[in-house]
Formats: sequence, structure tokens, C-alpha cells
Amino acid sequence: MASFGILVLTIFLVFQSGYGFYLPGSYPHKYKVGDPLSVKVNSLTSIDTEMPFSYYSLPFCKPAEGVKDSAENLGELLMGDRIENSPYRFKMYTNETLIFLCQSGKLSADEFKLLKERIDEMYQVNLILDNLPAIRYTVKEGFVSRWTGYPIGVKFQDMYYVFNHLKFKVLVHKYEETNVARVMGTGDAVDVFPGGGKGGSDVPGYMVVGFEVIPCSVMHNGNVVKDLKMYDKYPSEIKCDTTTVTVPIKEGEPIVFTYEVAFEESDIKWPSRWDAYLKMEGSKVHWFSILNSLMVITFLAGIVLVIFLRTVRRDLTRYEELDKEAQAQMNEELSGWKLVVGDVFRAPSHPALLCIMVGDGVQILGMGVVTILFAALGFMSPASRGTLITGMLFFYMILGIAAGYVAVRLWRTIGCGDHKGWASVAWKAACFFPGIAFLILTILNFLLWGSHSTGAIPFSLFVILLLLWFCISVPLTLFGGYFGAKAPHIEYPVRTNQIPREIPAQKYPSWLLVLGAGTLPFGTLFIELFF
Repeated sequence: MASFGILVLTIFLVFQSGYGFYLPGSYPHKYKVGDPLSVKVNSLTSIDTEMPFSYYSLPFCKPAEGVKDSAENLGELLMGDRIENSPYRFKMYTNETLIFLCQSGKLSADEFKLLKERIDEMYQVNLILDNLPAIRYTVKEGFVSRWTGYPIGVKFQDMYYVFNHLKFKVLVHKYEETNVARVMGTGDAVDVFPGGGKGGSDVPGYMVVGFEVIPCSVMHNGNVVKDLKMYDKYPSEIKCDTTTVTVPIKEGEPIVFTYEVAFEESDIKWPSRWDAYLKMEGSKVHWFSILNSLMVITFLAGIVLVIFLRTVRRDLTRYEELDKEAQAQMNEELSGWKLVVGDVFRAPSHPALLCIMVGDGVQILGMGVVTILFAALGFMSPASRGTLITGMLFFYMILGIAAGYVAVRLWRTIGCGDHKGWASVAWKAACFFPGIAFLILTILNFLLWGSHSTGAIPFSLFVILLLLWFCISVPLTLFGGYFGAKAPHIEYPVRTNQIPREIPAQKYPSWLLVLGAGTLPFGTLFIELFF
């Protein structure tokens, strides 16, 4: 009777209609006309190098109230993001043109050299409005490309030009009353959507659904801007022509920065505002090619596996039915890979290392599978920065229990049920891969510190990672090892010969074979995904 009631309740819950939306880590902001919009800047990134740098490491305009860092989570810090406030200031649904921002100081020799280096390395400026990165559209031979951010400048005929005028377009969607505040419950969105009775507020509001930027290189009159203050009106017309560049950077000369912003009402709704960032031209053909290759490989591998299993199962059944003398006679008749049937389960020379690496491999594989699953379900959306890296770390630590269990149980299987030394194996499994990763991270971090890159991890984050490692991952791994020691060891399907068979010397060293076997699949995936 109780189960029937639960079934009925479940059916009613499934078919109960309602209104709502959910994007983990993000919620819409409603702005009234004239409300201030804050534009933020992220680290400078390049499509040519992997070194992020601070936006204010170059002679750009700084906010009047000073540079302030935004609160960042663990994943953002590990990715090298440094989100700061910017001098760009908008008002909701208020078009502004000819806005003077600032005039930089005269470029020193170091600043001039640094600007040229960043332009040569194709560094991009990444602006953020309402958690949306600025997107730039380019048209070449009728093909439209999407880029996040805009380049610092461009090199043309051995001269370096900087983009000193930005033309912004903000796409907004009129807020539709759908009882969002009640759907969101008692979370942060309650402050964003104040309750206004059943009908909500009568004041029209808008949500930001797009943020576009067009960079231009515009020559300004240095004498005109001497008396201008930040956000004053530039006295003459500014023409933003993307086909020409007119502001070469020169040592000892300042750079004048201006901007304009226009608002446009769009049919794009807030849940769909990330579609432009996630859309790739030619993605259908690209992914169809990948899926087609995977299907062919899976089909061929399945055929080979079926033939292999039928052959092995028949031979193993006949082998188990024979006594030792008959087995010895049969071994003499075997050839090829079947000769190792009596030695395949022999304990290796370093059994602990094998158990540790298998356990860590299970942990890494489980982390990847669970992370992909949660990302596919939408729990790690791009709107929530750093969630993917944070989630990977969380799942890796939690799955330490699986690493300890697998490593210790394999250790007991190799030792024929003897659980002596299981704690040592579990401890090494908890420290082997994280220790190597932490050592590499430390070395790379010193290099990033020396380069003044924002990718360098602060010392406080090192302490946090160590605490997570030793306070969560290590105890869970030991806990899993305890259960692995209590579990029965796995019985081998065949007997192992008492006298090891002599293995002939290999023509090529093992490391070369391993490198060659891994290069082929890596090269295939790298070419397919990178190009």
C-alpha cells in the first residue's frame, strides 16, 4: 500500500505543470532604464601563447576609484583569470557617443617595447558585462567568424597600431514577469527580483542578452583633450572604420582612448544568450566525422573481440581439464601469444607500483566520466566561471575512495589474499599522482611568477590545495583501502606455472614501443580537435 502511494505521488509530481528555469551558478539581472552597468576586464589572453597577463600591465585607462579585484573561486584562480573593474561605464538603454576616457602618459621605452610584444603575440582584451564576455564578429570572404575579446592592436607594414576607440553594442531583452523570484526561492535572486505582489513591478526592466564590441584605430587631436576629464564629450566627430588603422604607437607619445555604446532590443531570451558563444561554424560536419570514426572503430573492435573471446575461451576450457603432465606437453605445442597463458597472472617485479598506478588511473577515469556527465546535464555551464575546474578537483578528491579500494584489492589479489602492507599501498596511491602533479605545478608556478603572469597561483591557494589533499583526499583513499582489504581477493581464471617461462630479449626497448603506441592515437585526436 505504501509503495502504491509513493507511485501515485511520483506520477502527480512528474505531470504537475509549472514555470521555471535553472542555470546553475547564474541568474538573470533586471535593470531599469538608466541603471548603471559595470564592465569588467579579465586577463589578457593570446591564441598564440598560453601566458595570461593582467589588463593593467599595459598603459590602458584605469578607473577613477582605483583598480579593484573581483572575488574569484578556486577554478578561476587555477585558470589564470584575474577579473577587475574597468573605466568603461554604461547606463541601461542609454546610447552614448563620443565619450572621452583618458589620455595615457607618454609611452616609456619599456611600455613601447611591451606593447609591440603583446601585439606580435596576438593578445586579446577580454571585457565582461553582466557575466557575458565581449564578442567580436569578423567577415572574411562572406564567412562570419566569432571571437571573444578584441586584439590590442595590429602590425601593418612594419608599424604597430593600437585600437584606441571601442564601439559597443549591448543587446537587451525586455523583462517578462514570470514569477521568477518565487521560482528562485530564497537564494540570491530574491535580491535581484524584489517582490511586487502578484503582478510584479510596473517599472519596465531589461536583461542583458548580448555584448558586442568593434575595435577601431582613430587619430585624436592631442591638444583638444588636454582640458577634458573622464567621461566628457569629445568635441569632434569620431568615425569608427574597421578597414583602416591610423594610430601608430610611438615612444614618447601618449595614446587617447574613447568609446561609444548603443543599446538594441533583441528577441534573444536570457536562457539563450550563451548560444552565440557556444555556436561553431561547421560543427555539424566536424562532429559527424568524429562520430562516424568512433562507430567504425567500435564495430571493428567488437568483431575482433568476439573472435578473440571465442578462441581464448575454448583453449582455456581445454587447458583447465588437463593434468600437469598434459599441460606441460600442451605448452610445448602452443605457439605465439598462447605461450604466456601460464605466466600472464604472475606477480610483477614491482607489484606495489602497479597497484598504485591502477588505483590512480581508476580515480582519474572516474573524475573524467563524472565531470563530463555533470557538464552534459548543465551543472557546469560557462556562465559560472571556474565551475568546471572546481568540479574536477571535487570529484577527484571524492573518488579517492575508489583509488584506495582498487589499489588495495589488486594488491591482495597479487598476494593471493594476503592483506599485509595494504595501508602503505593506500597511502602511496593517495600521494603518487597528486605529488607528481603538485611538483609540476610548483615548477611551472615559479616560471609564471618570473614572467609576471596572472596564471601564477598565489601562495594562499597552494595552502588550500595542500589542505584539500591531506584533509580530504588522503583520508578517503585510506578509507577505500580499508574496504579493499576487507573485500575478498579476485581468483585468477587460470593457474600460474611454478617455473617462469624465459622471455626472449626485445628488438626495441619498451619505452620506445610505449611512446610509439601512444603517439598514434594522440596525434589523431590532436589533429582532429586542434585543426
